[in-house]
Amino acid sequence: MSAPLAVVALVGRMVVLFGLLMLVPLAFAVGRHDEAERAFLTGTGITFAAGLAMSLATRRFRRELQARDGFVLVALTWLLLPAFGALPLLLAVPGLSVTDAYFEAMSGFTATGATALSGLDGLPLSVNVWRCFMMLIGGLGIIVLAVAILPLLGVGGTQLFKAETPGPMKDTKLTPRIAETARGLWAVYFIVSTLCFFAYRAAGMDWADAFMHMCTTMGLGGFSSHDLSFGYWNSPAIEAVAIVFMMISGVSFALYFVAWRQRSLRVLWRDVEVRAFYAAVIGTIVLIAGYLLVHRVYDDPFEALRHTAFHVVSIATTTGYASHDYAQWPLFAPLLMILLGCFATCAGSTGGGIKMVRMLLLLKQSSRELVRIVHPSVVNPVVIGGAAVGPRVLQSVIAYMMVYGASLVALTMVLLFSGLDVVTAFTAVIACVNNIGPGLGEVGPAVNYGGLSDFQTWVCTFGMLLGRLELLAVLVLFTPGFWRS
Repeated sequence: MSAPLAVVALVGRMVVLFGLLMLVPLAFAVGRHDEAERAFLTGTGITFAAGLAMSLATRRFRRELQARDGFVLVALTWLLLPAFGALPLLLAVPGLSVTDAYFEAMSGFTATGATALSGLDGLPLSVNVWRCFMMLIGGLGIIVLAVAILPLLGVGGTQLFKAETPGPMKDTKLTPRIAETARGLWAVYFIVSTLCFFAYRAAGMDWADAFMHMCTTMGLGGFSSHDLSFGYWNSPAIEAVAIVFMMISGVSFALYFVAWRQRSLRVLWRDVEVRAFYAAVIGTIVLIAGYLLVHRVYDDPFEALRHTAFHVVSIATTTGYASHDYAQWPLFAPLLMILLGCFATCAGSTGGGIKMVRMLLLLKQSSRELVRIVHPSVVNPVVIGGAAVGPRVLQSVIAYMMVYGASLVALTMVLLFSGLDVVTAFTAVIACVNNIGPGLGEVGPAVNYGGLSDFQTWVCTFGMLLGRLELLAVLVLFTPGFWRS
């Protein structure tokens, strides 16, 4: 009995922390005296009280986390915090259903950027701030933030960090203590976020928009305070700032941490995953820009390059910003961008998808098997970054990809069964599981997910959770063996 109560005790502490974070949008509401002030007061009060009650009721059950506890705690946290995050939205936005409010909060917390709301320009400022701020929190992971302070509560955090951190090589520690690692990652995240904030302000955004779009750029989430997203400004300077910081956020923050400690940027260029990430993005920009020029979508090469670069970087990094409706381009272009978003970002970044390192390992493993067909006895290990990759990592990557493919097919079939057309169903699943945001068809960049039925919305919500926790961390909870003592 003590094991589940120990998990509840930690969830309670995280809910209390989440309630304190709600003070940020509450400060905007009080400062502007907007109509959402009461909604945030109520939501903050309920969240803080619920977390405090959970903590006090289980305060005697504190112990070191076991492997299973970490996965249960991560799943519970990522299920419960969006529920509390949805409270202010539900109270402040007239006519918003429970389903859409939870979807919006889950989309923000998982940094997906899929929205069910319209009329963003007319929403209270505090509501837009909260939607965007959840992305800053969820970008690097609320669990990593909590791990940084768990030692103060007398609880170890290694299992939490391994369960939540994206990427296949989770056992690598940057510092001897896991809490120091988490604090280091957040320090880097905060410093880069501050630079992004001032860069947006210098490029022409007002202070509030600069803060909100800094949150969604660093979290690679893509929420905006305007229905037109970046089309609201139609500014090459603002788009350039977005491109720079989306590309920065698409690289592992662990590498920035190491580069800072070594006082050298060489560590970034030496990393094979970073080089592959930049090569894939730049190559796709050149390809699509040329394609659009050939098909006379644009006559001016500068315009073609400008719009292509912004949207390719936005989708490849799973951010989901748009400056105009790229779904009107020839189908090859938006579909290629969405497929790129499935794998382009680096492990340890705030992006979604399967991560570039997994794609590199799969390509190298495939190449090795082709060599083995011709030379069955050859010794040809998979090498990445100058080091041989062990069979355990390769097995993990292959298993992940099998589950990833099966999940995409299963969720797509469920949405097709519910009545969606194939383009909308397939791209909605791709966009949600990879935390990209907009898809095509009825969930394209010019529309949103508000037109889906409640059932379809819950399917997409589950897809976002699966993608953010990298599938296996969630699906393992549904295996009988996980619950056997």
